[in-house]
Amino acid sequence: MSDEGEVRFERHGARVTLTFDRPDARNAMTWKMYDELEAHCESLADDPEARVVVLRGEGGKAFIAGTDIGQFKEFESGEDGIDYERRIERIVQKLEALPMPTIAAVEGYAVGGGLTISAVCDLRVCSSTAKFGLPIARTLGNCVSIENISRLVWMIGPTATKALIYRADFVDAERALALGLATEVVPEGALGARVDTLCEQLERHAPLTMAATKELTRRLMLEQLPEDEDIIRQVYGSDDFKEGTAAFVEKRQANWQNR
Repeated sequence: MSDEGEVRFERHGARVTLTFDRPDARNAMTWKMYDELEAHCESLADDPEARVVVLRGEGGKAFIAGTDIGQFKEFESGEDGIDYERRIERIVQKLEALPMPTIAAVEGYAVGGGLTISAVCDLRVCSSTAKFGLPIARTLGNCVSIENISRLVWMIGPTATKALIYRADFVDAERALALGLATEVVPEGALGARVDTLCEQLERHAPLTMAATKELTRRLMLEQLPEDEDIIRQVYGSDDFKEGTAAFVEKRQANWQNR
């Protein structure tokens, strides 16, 4: 495995496991890893033998700690932000649209893009160590797409969505369960066994029923969303986003100028 990490694909009978494998960087996603996730989703979309897909992070410290921030240093304008958000949305939609149930097995941090990837999974089974967050108001000063705002509003409501982003802190496993970010929480060390049991249960259930349920829900959630490119262009093209990226990489407090 290179420093760019990988998304490993493993099949055990009717179960597929996708492992985000970059533990030294808390599984922060590189462009290579995003491309691999997209390719795996494309192959699974027409795979009648796969009845359930599990997503997990390597190392036990994080599910996914967002996108690798160093990559944002390449951005020069708001158009780069639009390209980025559209690229991530294309990949996330392919994961979200898979016909079989998907389970995010969350240990440690699910942050930024990691929160998004877990949120589009049908079930989020979490260790008591899990922490969810979208700390962009404290770190980068960027924004998320309207599709991802819609997903969070559907999942936890508009007030909790704004609080999650405004406060820019981390939600622990029990709070995540109360909000709906998690579907269940298990003790530390019990996550693998619980996911095994859940997979065995889902593999016995009618695949067309589950596929219809998730597709109808997906259509409702994303139906007739308004345009968001003007907002994304403004935020990603701002001096504050450049400052936030530099401050994060340099491990210092950002100096926000509101421009």
